[in-house]
Amino acid sequence: MHEPTSEPVDPLVTPAEQPAKPLENAAAATSLQQASDRQVLEKLVFSNLQEAKVARRWNIGLRLSWLLFAVAAFWVLRNDNAPTNNPTSAHTATVEIKGEIASGADASAENIVLAMRSALEDTGSQALVLVINSPGGSPVQAGIINDEIHRLKTVYKKPIYAVVEESCASAAYYIAAATDKIYVDKASIVGSIGVLMDGFGFTGLMDKLGVERRLMTAGENKGFLDPFSPQTEAQRKHAQSMLNQIHAQFIEAVKKGRGDRLKETPEMFSGLFWSGQQAVELGLADGMGSLDMVARDVVKAEDITDYTRRENVAERLAKRFGAAMGAGVWQAMRASVTLR
Repeated sequence: MHEPTSEPVDPLVTPAEQPAKPLENAAAATSLQQASDRQVLEKLVFSNLQEAKVARRWNIGLRLSWLLFAVAAFWVLRNDNAPTNNPTSAHTATVEIKGEIASGADASAENIVLAMRSALEDTGSQALVLVINSPGGSPVQAGIINDEIHRLKTVYKKPIYAVVEESCASAAYYIAAATDKIYVDKASIVGSIGVLMDGFGFTGLMDKLGVERRLMTAGENKGFLDPFSPQTEAQRKHAQSMLNQIHAQFIEAVKKGRGDRLKETPEMFSGLFWSGQQAVELGLADGMGSLDMVARDVVKAEDITDYTRRENVAERLAKRFGAAMGAGVWQAMRASVTLR
């Protein structure tokens, strides 16, 4: 049999000093825990510093990107509408009138007038040619351009011509009539000297479907162009009188611009349009010719410089931003009473 053994006792350690060993172990454990907590804290601090650095770099990068975008947009805005040739040399200046003539469109009075002024102010431009390919549009916008052409011819003493591509109808011809001479292709569409106001009426269909129109107005004629309400004879006559007046203004502008060159016929101001060849025969145009021919043979300056104002990237972004802001304002005002 084995006898029980006991732990050896250090003869140099007194019994009072024996309980201190567990305390030492507890202190060591606490020290290790503190060291571990310190390491975790250091890691957290280091991680936060790294995230702050990354965020700061992203902010700097975004700011640089916006700066580069702003510089690029400014450069485009500054150079997009600049003449394509050396403006100090003799050249033929051109301005394009293409598409619908309307406020806010490329062929708006604002864009066309500014482009014409820029072209004629250039000391190198020998003449201005309006390159037209438009089915027409707003008589107001066309009238503004027509009046400005007459004024610019007096101010700058330079000839202004019109060269027609596919179409020069209605409001487009309203503009062309103010120029010194109109050149067309034999197959161009020219004329349509008339005014229209179109719309639809659904009152009969609504009666068949049993639909009742509930329109509230202040003023007995406020809703006379509403397609869902019947039109009275007095309202129709009022609209027709306005159209007749605008038509008379159109005819007067054509006669003022074309003068004795017109060979008037009963159909000339009826809204009909003609081919380029017929237009020359009727005095609505002066001859056949393209832009290159006019620059070479009429203006005697073969170099062509385009002064047309074109919407650039910066302007498109500005319009989109403005549209977004306008939509927000509209949402806020939807419940209010509006005049229109």
